[in-house]
Amino acid sequence: MTAPTHFSDTPSPAPATLSAPDLPVMEQPYVPPPPVGPQALMRALRLGDPFRWLAAGGRDLRAQPGIALFYGFCFWLMALTLSMVFRAKPEYTLSIASGCLLLGPFLALGLYEVSRRREQGVRPELSASLTCWEPHIRSMGMLVLVLIVLELLWGRASLVVFAVFFNTGMPSTTGVMNAIFNAGNWEFLAVYMAVGSLFALLVFSTSVVSIPMILDRDTDAISAAITSIRVMFANPGVMLLWGALITALIALALLPWGAGLILIGPLLGHASWHAYRGTVRWQEAV
Repeated sequence: MTAPTHFSDTPSPAPATLSAPDLPVMEQPYVPPPPVGPQALMRALRLGDPFRWLAAGGRDLRAQPGIALFYGFCFWLMALTLSMVFRAKPEYTLSIASGCLLLGPFLALGLYEVSRRREQGVRPELSASLTCWEPHIRSMGMLVLVLIVLELLWGRASLVVFAVFFNTGMPSTTGVMNAIFNAGNWEFLAVYMAVGSLFALLVFSTSVVSIPMILDRDTDAISAAITSIRVMFANPGVMLLWGALITALIALALLPWGAGLILIGPLLGHASWHAYRGTVRWQEAV
């Protein structure tokens, strides 16, 4: 005889599901990524700073007079070449000026290297200053290309101003200054100076600290140019004073057959390094 089957009134538990129950999603706070590299920060400047940069450049020049004279004679030869070409073949002046604009930053880079080594307590050497551009050739080449394009645009704009506003016809090479400052050409002179000042300001803003920055930090040309423009907008009054001092010193150096560039050229090169160090400080990445 079989035992009777007993049935419980308690319901049996439901079978466990294979899928896990849905859990609430916890939102994670946004954490910004760390900086990729050191950040360039603008220093607050005072009107006396450009004169301090010149004084520091003078100390570098006196500390290394032989190297300074070498670069000074290079600058002088560039000025003499431009002057001779302007007198003999004025149509080639812009081409030679482009070549000087290509060579000038590399010469200035050697002076920056001398100042940089003195700042680090390392003995400057002419051979090292002549080859310091090699590790930065790509960035330097790109920046110089930008400067040459700006100069070519400047030249084209000057030709347009001559064609539209010059009243006495295109002047000859011998009488160019007399023709330009003729009373009948005052409108041309005003427009020419305005256009020239605009391009000069653009070139100055792009290059005022970009070249020493490439030497110091090996940055790319675009970052260096943007930082240079930021420096200009952060302290416009001081930087315009610095540009005016550079222009005045170069104008004085050109008076005695350009021979003043032998000293003024290296002085401004060394001072430009100190201008970069005085306007930009670096915040290292954490």
